[in-house]
Amino acid sequence: MEINYRSLGLRVGLEIHQQLDTKSKLFCSCPAKLAPEDSRYHEVVRSLWLSKSELGELDPAAVYEIARGRKIVYRVPEGHACLVELDEEPPHDINREALLISLSIAKALNAKPVDEIYVMRKIVVDGSNTAGFQRTAIIALGGYVEDEEGVVGIQTIALEEDAARKVAEGLDYVVYNLDRLGIPLIEISTAPDIRTPEQALRVAYKIGLIMRLSGRVKRGIGTIRQDLNISIEKGERIEVKGVEKLELIPKVITYEVVRQLSLLSIRDELLKRGLKPSDVSESFVDVTEVMKSCGSKMVRTNIEKGLRVYALSLPGFKGILGKEVCPGRRFGTELSDYAKAWGGVGGIIHSDELPAYGISEQDLDAIYRHLSLSRDKDAFILVISDYEKAERAFKAIVERLRYAFVGVPRETRGANPDGTTRYLRPQPGAARMYPETDIRPIRVDSMLLKEVEGLVIPKPEDVYRTLIEEHGLSRDLASQLIRDPILHLYLDLVEELRGVTSPQIIATTIVVHMKSLKREGVDVDKVGYSELAKILSAVGRGELAKEAIPEAIRAVASGTSLEDFLKSFKAMSMEEIEKVVEDVITSNIEYIRAKGLDKSVSLVMGKVMSIVRGRADGALVSTIVKKKLQSLFAERE
Repeated sequence: MEINYRSLGLRVGLEIHQQLDTKSKLFCSCPAKLAPEDSRYHEVVRSLWLSKSELGELDPAAVYEIARGRKIVYRVPEGHACLVELDEEPPHDINREALLISLSIAKALNAKPVDEIYVMRKIVVDGSNTAGFQRTAIIALGGYVEDEEGVVGIQTIALEEDAARKVAEGLDYVVYNLDRLGIPLIEISTAPDIRTPEQALRVAYKIGLIMRLSGRVKRGIGTIRQDLNISIEKGERIEVKGVEKLELIPKVITYEVVRQLSLLSIRDELLKRGLKPSDVSESFVDVTEVMKSCGSKMVRTNIEKGLRVYALSLPGFKGILGKEVCPGRRFGTELSDYAKAWGGVGGIIHSDELPAYGISEQDLDAIYRHLSLSRDKDAFILVISDYEKAERAFKAIVERLRYAFVGVPRETRGANPDGTTRYLRPQPGAARMYPETDIRPIRVDSMLLKEVEGLVIPKPEDVYRTLIEEHGLSRDLASQLIRDPILHLYLDLVEELRGVTSPQIIATTIVVHMKSLKREGVDVDKVGYSELAKILSAVGRGELAKEAIPEAIRAVASGTSLEDFLKSFKAMSMEEIEKVVEDVITSNIEYIRAKGLDKSVSLVMGKVMSIVRGRADGALVSTIVKKKLQSLFAERE
């Protein structure tokens, strides 16, 4: 499907959240790192309470969470959370280290620091913050990122606390670990200036690269999250949460545009059929008796458990529920998301997907007859649950169906691994920020800005040029490095091993060898910086052939010390290599004489390298092999 994004009025804004690599959390002295999985912890159980604002209004997101009726369980790991995280003690002064890092990143993004920094409370109602709000502070405004399709503005740069980490979830409970709550987080929000999916990827990458080049951000899964605000001219602004992989951004945008266009098409089809929102009745009926004898084992099993089957009639909706809204998802899937979120049911079954699940044509006819519906024109939805959950589920479904006559509902959606999205909750109201009265404001004075001047972040293009011109890397290797968080590991190793080991060997080791070993299942994370530096240093000093680097990493990852590995895997002397080459030539002399010099080199090289297994440099082996073969054929002449 060819999409002209500009003609559709596509507008995308990015919100990039990146954890900062600081010693302590933002508002206390607890370490800014996750607790080990085997840490001891205490549990605290709490519930949400709903109250009206001064104007008597209720936040829609809060209404949604209260309707779910979930208990919130907080795990408090010893040494990684304190009374501040539990909201039992006022927050301490803002972490100055985190503030300096954030301001240096803001400067690299051409943003202007604010004159005075005020910490605000942003209402959060999903339980991920014990206080019911997130502490956040705008530190800079008005930056920009240059892109080939035009400049993209940076609206705000904020320093805030990360949320608690969700570790378990059920229909009536959610469990959070408080080790992540309070870790400093920088939030960079762009203007909705992005016009194509490809531009969104480039801008997100460039912002991420600038943060990585600061050398002061955390690395690894979960340390960076991208949220997208996506809209088209005739659609609605949709907030997509939790896009963790950078390369997924274009697909998420494309699928959201397709989804909104599909929803607009469904609206037009409903109006074309002469249907109205009032045609969607709130009444649903119990059809358990009809379904008791159906062929579906799944249905019968649930009925035997005491659950009931309820049906909602949808006159005139034949074919609507089965319409695809984006790859792998249909309009019925959208309705199912609402039923799950609001009702706590396992999902829905709708007529457009039947017969299926063991429900036969005969069963389908029986349901249509019982509901007095026409198979040619009408549709229905089934929910298997208790009455209370079914009532909540159908209420949400009916509201969503009625909004189908309007178009695209404004909502918050979650990113799926395949680039599609799912319904999460309504978008919160606009009035969700108010001042934090427990933290003093910070004046951004000349002294603070002078400290920021000491944190210089190099420009990406300058680093790329250095990798090629000064380090001698290929453009391909330089491009891979510049896109990867391991760039900082590479730069640190090059600096430490200057004059000992070449940058090419260092780059190949961390970009090629370590990633290849990781794919094989080797736990390369156990090979720390110092161990890696020792391995590369041994190569530079000639104690280890560069071909043996993967074997050395594999050994150290398994618990063997580098010293013991070097003793058992010592580099071969020139004499030892020559002896192996001579033995291989002697063993294959007939083949060599028959094939000639040129065709024999690769054979001998392959057999020699399989014997020396990384204990000899490939270039040196090649030189010896060629010399020995040339000498052999010279004697024949």
